[in-house]
Amino acid sequence: MPIYHAPTKDMQFVLHDVLKIAESDIPGYDELDRDFTGAVLEEAGKLSENVLAPLNPVGDRQGCTLENGVVRTPEGFKAAYDQMREGGWIGLDADPEYGGQGMPYLLNSAVGEMFVSSNMAFNMYQGLTHGAYSAIHAHGSEAQKATYLPKMIEGSWSGTMNLTEPQCGTDLGLIRTKAEPQDDGSYSITGQKIWISAGEHDLSDNIIHLVLAKAPGGGEGTKGISLFIVPKFLVNEDGSLGARNGLVCGGLEEKMGIHGNATCVMHYDGARGFLVGELHKGMRAMFTMMNEARLGVGLQGYAQGAVAYQNALAFAQDRLQGRDVTGPQSPDSPADPIIVHPDVRRNLMDQKSFVEGARAFTFWGAQMIDRAHRNEDSEAEAMISLLTPVLKGFLTDKGFETCVLAQQTLGGSGFTREWGLEQFVRDARITMIYEGTNGIQSLDLVGRKLGLNGGKTVMAFFDMVKAFIKENEENEALKADFLDPLKKASKDLQAAGMYFMQNGMKAPNNALSGSYDFMHLFGHVCLGLMWTKMAKAAAEALDAGAEDTVFYETKLATGRYYMARQLPATATHLARIESGAGPVMALDAANF
Repeated sequence: MPIYHAPTKDMQFVLHDVLKIAESDIPGYDELDRDFTGAVLEEAGKLSENVLAPLNPVGDRQGCTLENGVVRTPEGFKAAYDQMREGGWIGLDADPEYGGQGMPYLLNSAVGEMFVSSNMAFNMYQGLTHGAYSAIHAHGSEAQKATYLPKMIEGSWSGTMNLTEPQCGTDLGLIRTKAEPQDDGSYSITGQKIWISAGEHDLSDNIIHLVLAKAPGGGEGTKGISLFIVPKFLVNEDGSLGARNGLVCGGLEEKMGIHGNATCVMHYDGARGFLVGELHKGMRAMFTMMNEARLGVGLQGYAQGAVAYQNALAFAQDRLQGRDVTGPQSPDSPADPIIVHPDVRRNLMDQKSFVEGARAFTFWGAQMIDRAHRNEDSEAEAMISLLTPVLKGFLTDKGFETCVLAQQTLGGSGFTREWGLEQFVRDARITMIYEGTNGIQSLDLVGRKLGLNGGKTVMAFFDMVKAFIKENEENEALKADFLDPLKKASKDLQAAGMYFMQNGMKAPNNALSGSYDFMHLFGHVCLGLMWTKMAKAAAEALDAGAEDTVFYETKLATGRYYMARQLPATATHLARIESGAGPVMALDAANF
């Protein structure tokens, strides 16, 4: 049975020592003192450790079953979902007007990490509901919000997003699902959607599907797409459930991982749907869900790496094999634990330094979302838009890699089901694919986000890094190990951006061929910035006489490892980018 321990102390460090959230000018942050966040994280940690984590292997082994159109979730999922509902966790950051607790998105992200680490497949049910809630809250009518949001926030109704069809995924302009207007103002929805997470299940009384479809008069491509609420059960005027709508789950996908989540083929046969937002403007409304989902998937990537690392560390501390080359460390035992060996240390440090850096990056991004929404800050909105493909793409690539490294730590045991590492690897793999593959994320970053606001947003990022380095250049504790490597990595990122500016228009394949490397280069700089900020916070805590000196010294040592062993990858990515499209496009398609 794999283990999971909620990393509340590490989270508190990022929230209060690094981000200093209680001192922020973001509305609602003044309530987030250490005692309050500590209490919330402790309760979420208990739920994660004691309820969700033990169900993770159960969900993987049993999966979901479809019988006569009804999907049954794995044993124990319904009781766990009811506990989640009763604790108010589904509506933690939702609007109080509709029954939510109104907490910042940042706190919801911290709690979400624990839920994902302990049971990713289970957490997807409420994660999809949160995305559907956000889209209706942002774009729905007052009547729609009053009808659907209170039930979704309390969890008695759940939600989904329905985009993909058999003939189209990324290119949504090719969808064929039709929406025919009816005399009563509703629409008749007909078509097939595939890969719909949580599309049918037995956890909630109703499922509110958000469906992309084409209504007459919209024209070709994505401009003709509209978004519709299509509930599993129609809702009566008094809020009670009415007749079953014209939709069914036609099958469950047999997947590599996330077996505990029902991934459905959905058939809509004249189902009654209700327009969300403006006609033919569905993509704008759907992207409210997509952007939130991409940030959530980035969190999933590193959260799977976090639990995998915990299990790899426990194994390395316990498994006896060989002797330390400098002399026995456990002379009374037949061998030393494998953690004494440098290559095992290297493996574990790769995992640890990524997970902790990724957590800080994600929390920083979540704070930006709060600033954008609660302060109506357009610059923060632009910055998080720029960073979204980096958060999604880099953190899921590296999160999966971290799971593989953790599995490798266990050797042959990692390849067996008993230890749980192979499930983490399989579950993490989907994060690189759904909500836009990571190749698409890199194209979005280079093709759209670099030019955001005429390039002002990416320049603002560069200026922010430069300003941070300049503000701390007299800090000798940071200079050699943190500031100098960060400065070099940032220059590599700027050089790559300049290459795209000089070559992108006249030879667009030069930019597109380097987009994936650019996404990773950008991700390393972001984690380098986060580690430098964490190092500053740790050094300040030590200077102030912190009691737990080992904790802060460990942060500094882990940060030095990342800056020395991982951040230099920016030079490799830059070299690949500057090689242009020639090596990538050299072969004719027939010669592959």
